[in-house]
Amino acid sequence: MKRNSRVAAALTAAALLSAAALPAATAVVAPPHSAVNAVTQNPVPALNRAAYPLLSTKATGQLHDLRPLVRMVGDAKVVGVGEATHNSSEFFTLKHRIFRALVEQRGFTTFALEASWSTGVALDQYVVHGVGDPRAIMQHEFQGSYEFWNAEEYLDLIEWMRSYNQTHTRKLHFVGDDLGYISPATLDLVTSYVGKVRPALVPEITRAYAGIRSDANAADFLTELVAKPLAERQKTEVATRKALAAVESLPKSEAQTWAVQHARAAWQVAKFVAYDIADPKVLPSAMLFRDEVMAANTVWWTKHTGAKVVLGAHNGHIALTSSMPAEYPKIQGEFLREQLGRRYVPIGLSFDHGSFNARDVNDTNGTIRKFTVAPAAAGNNEHTLDKVAYRDYYVDLRTLPRSTKTWLSTERPTRDIGTAYPWPDSPVALAASYDVLIHLNQVTAAHLR
Repeated sequence: MKRNSRVAAALTAAALLSAAALPAATAVVAPPHSAVNAVTQNPVPALNRAAYPLLSTKATGQLHDLRPLVRMVGDAKVVGVGEATHNSSEFFTLKHRIFRALVEQRGFTTFALEASWSTGVALDQYVVHGVGDPRAIMQHEFQGSYEFWNAEEYLDLIEWMRSYNQTHTRKLHFVGDDLGYISPATLDLVTSYVGKVRPALVPEITRAYAGIRSDANAADFLTELVAKPLAERQKTEVATRKALAAVESLPKSEAQTWAVQHARAAWQVAKFVAYDIADPKVLPSAMLFRDEVMAANTVWWTKHTGAKVVLGAHNGHIALTSSMPAEYPKIQGEFLREQLGRRYVPIGLSFDHGSFNARDVNDTNGTIRKFTVAPAAAGNNEHTLDKVAYRDYYVDLRTLPRSTKTWLSTERPTRDIGTAYPWPDSPVALAASYDVLIHLNQVTAAHLR
């Protein structure tokens, strides 16, 4: 069943956000005969020469094997680190490890996640100031499609960031760049600021936010919103857009800049649910808006704070091109490359075999369970990548010989597993998608909390 049909039928929070997180259920077509003939040269010898061994995927421990990777990053402002499943432990711990290396060796200070802006605000308060309980925040806000972030591996990252900040003057920050949830606390940041500088505006702002204000967790939040009539959702979008304009018109200051961004996040949520996503023709526009927002929030952060960012998201977001352009016309990585140029570096992750957690598409309740997949089939990108001499390794795709680049520029079936499984592979041309590729021989399921 097509992903957009599934979303339209379900119209739930999980379906809304999974739409951009899952590979579309479309059969992968083999390259035409002429393309196959053009790429018969075996790329493995060249990959063997160019690859660097990855000695560990653990979050802790030495980092010396990542020095070449740090050099590949160069002067990037944003480094996207992907994942080929939404819930494998090694993908999460590797993000943590790469972030550590870039913090220590390149001055990176921010970890941005495919999570709501509100969640980022709450977790950042803990990371920087020790305010709040990260376990409680994750339990409340990592729900629905975000439920796969409620894992021990991400809690470990957050606790490491807090520990780092307790002993360093240069602080690390945690950011959410997505639009699937807005907390009352974040809305209050806007009204509180407005109350200080233009009290007469508070009633207007409060009324504007009534349509998106809810004490529900992140899963129930979107379910509640999309259950409302479309006309009501669209009215709320107009109101929140006017509220954003009102906050933008206030006297410029640092506090006003932050209030504007919080107000922008509120409008982004309202705009997303104002799409008539039950109409398959509208779904691509909604997905386009979501990826544009995730890129915009990331760019806003790095430009406003001057911070360098490690961006954690699915391969299907951080890549430079969409593997399903009819349904996902333009993805986060494309927007980031347009806005940051070569100072955005996407790192794709792949694996040959192993385990992950996902919702069972054959279970009407969408139960989350562990799946295990065998080694990749012949013809898949991973089948060839796993023939390289190193068990786990990384390679700069930008520096490979022309013959190898030709092979890597051809679309082949590639594992692209989101929040649900079983799901077919996606057609991915590696060289067109990533600057750097990390390949793991085996992955294991993440430890959900």
